[in-house]
Amino acid sequence: MRFPHIPRPRSLAGQLFGMQAVLIAVVVAGYALFTYVSDRSQAEDAAGRQATAVARSVADSPSVVAAIGTSDPTAHLETYSLRVQRDTQVDFVTIMNPQGIRWTHPDKNQIGKKFLGHIGPALDGKSFTETYTGTLGASVRAVTPIYDTGRTRIIGLVSAGIRVEAITQRVQDQVTALIGVAAGALALGAVGTYVINARLRRHTHNMNATELSHMHDYHQAALHAVREGLLMLDGQYRVALMNDGGRELLGVRGDVVGRSVADLGLPAPLTGALLSSEERVDEVHLTASRVLVVNTSPVSGGERRGTVVTLRDVTELQSLMGELDSERGFTQALRSQAHEAANRLHTVVSLIELGRAEEAVDFATAELELAQTLTDQVVSAVNEPVLAALLLGKTAQSNERGVELVVSEDSGLDDGLLPDSLSARDLVTILGNLIDNAVDAAQGSLRARVTVTARTEADATGSGSALVLRVADTGTGVDPAHAEAVFQRGFSTKPAGPGGRGLGLALVRQAVNRHEGTLTVAEAEGGGAVFEVRLPLWGTETETGTGSGSGSGEGGVGASSSRGSASRGTAFRGDHS
Repeated sequence: MRFPHIPRPRSLAGQLFGMQAVLIAVVVAGYALFTYVSDRSQAEDAAGRQATAVARSVADSPSVVAAIGTSDPTAHLETYSLRVQRDTQVDFVTIMNPQGIRWTHPDKNQIGKKFLGHIGPALDGKSFTETYTGTLGASVRAVTPIYDTGRTRIIGLVSAGIRVEAITQRVQDQVTALIGVAAGALALGAVGTYVINARLRRHTHNMNATELSHMHDYHQAALHAVREGLLMLDGQYRVALMNDGGRELLGVRGDVVGRSVADLGLPAPLTGALLSSEERVDEVHLTASRVLVVNTSPVSGGERRGTVVTLRDVTELQSLMGELDSERGFTQALRSQAHEAANRLHTVVSLIELGRAEEAVDFATAELELAQTLTDQVVSAVNEPVLAALLLGKTAQSNERGVELVVSEDSGLDDGLLPDSLSARDLVTILGNLIDNAVDAAQGSLRARVTVTARTEADATGSGSALVLRVADTGTGVDPAHAEAVFQRGFSTKPAGPGGRGLGLALVRQAVNRHEGTLTVAEAEGGGAVFEVRLPLWGTETETGTGSGSGSGEGGVGASSSRGSASRGTAFRGDHS
């Protein structure tokens, strides 16, 4: 036999109601069975006690003893027994002689007949109860002896009883009441389930449990798949959720859910942005190794409930922008060179038109020799091609701004000396930003000059070597109170431009930290500031000192002799770079 298929309820309300119905049915069935068995036993015991009390009262009644002594006990006892039966709510009261012949009975046809049941214990003077099936059906009855006035002999017996059917009816009434209460509880549970389900659907945008489960699966898949960082904070700025991208971008490890943002060990500016109650749009922040664009959006619903934070990694983009700035600088330098070359060519042509060909040749030869000499001086002092190209490009830029760029005499860096781990991009980021910062500081000062030193030295332990990049300027210097703040993103003593300021030195420190180096700032000799970077050269062996090309030789020859400059080192002029 196949049973019809009953579909499972799909809604949350149906599932809750079904669960409640089954639970209440099981509880009621168990309790009803327990109540029926327990109450029936208790009811039978109570009926026995009630019958015993009625029988003893009748046996102790003087009028009963007196009536038994008459010639017709039935005539005197029948009315009395019926009245006692009605008043005490028992089903029968039977008075009989010691041989069990009835004097009274609810059914008059049974009077004069033998009592159905045991009377032996009562004849022995004991009151007892039993369950026995008599003329009225099964009943719980009590039998007790009736003594004469002197209580010397038994002159009769009295039995009072309650039918088992009446006892069962009482128990059934209790079970029925219990079922009624259970039905009421089930109805109340159904109403409560409906109300709760309606409220839940409002909070879940009318989605059922299956849809919520699917959304959770999609939610988890999206969190792990997206590369951007996602961070959710609760109303107390504790981490409620962080995806894999957020962990990687912020560099946090372990279980961070429930921890405060202030305890994650993030840079102070980034922590302040995350703790802010105001919305942040496309703010740039630096961590130890990344440049992040941060957006925050408060979650509110009458009150502040939390914050949603998105993080984008623009480290590579920022590096490319730095390289683009360098290329733009080179372009400006070439434009300046083209302008100067046009002036020189115009001068040569004019001399030839005036018939002074020898003077034109001498002028052109001198300019060519000077340009080649200065280029040779740069290459001999710093033979590393990336740094040499950077210095040549920055020379023209600084000259256009009225600042002289000088490479110190003790600089010396051969090609191929730097390890592969020290990328050209990081070198451009470090030295380029230091030079730009120094030119900004020196511009407008008396004898504006920026001095650059690039060399290798033994590290502090003496077990290896380090690349030392030192940039000094003739500006106003750095307040000692700001010695640490100058390396934080957003700090600048210059007015903010369209793209903001204060990012260059922060990028420098980030690149230095990435290579486990050090970055310091101090007061330069004669005023101004000097920034020094020391980067360990893992696996290289370089002699302590100035390195190749330092001291004497072409790298130590200053350009001041050709331009009248009194500065030490190699001076690069924008018109000859």
